[in-house]
Amino acid sequence: MKLSAAFALLTDLRFAVQAAFLPTLSAIFRSPSLLLHPTRISRTFMSYVWKVFGNGVDESGRPVKAALIPEAYGVVLDLGAGHGHTVFYLDPAKVTKYVALEPNELMHPEIRAVAAQKGFTEAAGTLQILPYGAEQTALITSALGGRHTADTVVSILTICSIPEPERAVRGLAEDVLKPGGVLLMYEHVLSPRPDVAWWQRFWTPLWKQAFDGCRLDRPTHLWIRDAGVWEESRLWGKEGEDEENLFWHQVGRFVKKAN
Repeated sequence: MKLSAAFALLTDLRFAVQAAFLPTLSAIFRSPSLLLHPTRISRTFMSYVWKVFGNGVDESGRPVKAALIPEAYGVVLDLGAGHGHTVFYLDPAKVTKYVALEPNELMHPEIRAVAAQKGFTEAAGTLQILPYGAEQTALITSALGGRHTADTVVSILTICSIPEPERAVRGLAEDVLKPGGVLLMYEHVLSPRPDVAWWQRFWTPLWKQAFDGCRLDRPTHLWIRDAGVWEESRLWGKEGEDEENLFWHQVGRFVKKAN
């Protein structure tokens, strides 16, 4: 693997620190009690990072998402919604409710603003924002009114950062998604190349500290594929992607068994 590729992520890390360090420090000065809550500090930092990175990350995945997400229908659960970019790819004629799952409440105002641009609002009952992580399936099902309430689950660059990801994937597939429902996935995952995977594992301890738990070394696509509930299962790569990319992507479409 070329060293330029192995160290490329340091540029993103530098930009993230430049964008978020001083605003986060300012937030701590305004509210010193944040020092007692490392998770809140991490989410504060990430909220500032995403203001700078969010649109660019969305743009880099636009061809994939434009081909994948319009298939979503009915009640759509968007895991780790961020600023709600997923709504730009939804077909409002097919979607009855957009449910944005985002534990970082500092991002909720952006979700409301972005969703409103596509006609999804809380007042109309077409938008619901849940302040939970994807691993909190019991809370999700309760908020949605019971098990098997989502017609579509959308996972865009999210499973990389949640706790207990394998358990979360099973819970979402078994308890949240309706029988016959669809899971649409676009995630950066562990590379099949041993040299790239080595560098992914090398950088993960540093990267996850800066990016709210994001890990480079998770075989998310395999965990979803092997959930054991699918009638149809398809995985493919991101067209034109350099195989030495530390953020190696997989795209997937999974249909749950009808019963």
